[in-house]
Amino acid sequence: MKIILLQDMPKLGKTCEIKNVADGYARNYLIPRGLAKEATKEEMTKLRLLEEEQRSKEEKERRKSEELLQKLQQRRFHIRVKAGSSGKLFGAVTSTALADHISEELGIDFDKKHIELEENLKELGDFKIDVKLPGSVKGKISVTLENIEEG
Repeated sequence: MKIILLQDMPKLGKTCEIKNVADGYARNYLIPRGLAKEATKEEMTKLRLLEEEQRSKEEKERRKSEELLQKLQQRRFHIRVKAGSSGKLFGAVTSTALADHISEELGIDFDKKHIELEENLKELGDFKIDVKLPGSVKGKISVTLENIEEG
């Protein structure tokens, strides 16, 4: 029997995949538990429409992320921090601090999970920071850590 999976099933397949399974397995286990439904022509049409809608949504999200990445790469973000005379920071700049700074400068909501820091920034200087935006859009942004002149 052909079925459409409604959930990821280990050793069987992922959501929305069409699989051939034994009639008894489908009728007695998968369908009653809401894990799958029979792959009728009507259901197949619904599935195709759903997949097309999902693809267009993903494409729209990817384009939006690419535009944001271009906007981020066109500037250099300057963050003023306290540091000692050797250039070591009093504390560290984290992905949260970077995301907050970007959000404030661009006036957008920028999530810290988009910033991929191997370790926190602990000294003054110029850095290239990896960002990964929705839609598998990746790039690097420029960040400069400057000392706050006290006086």
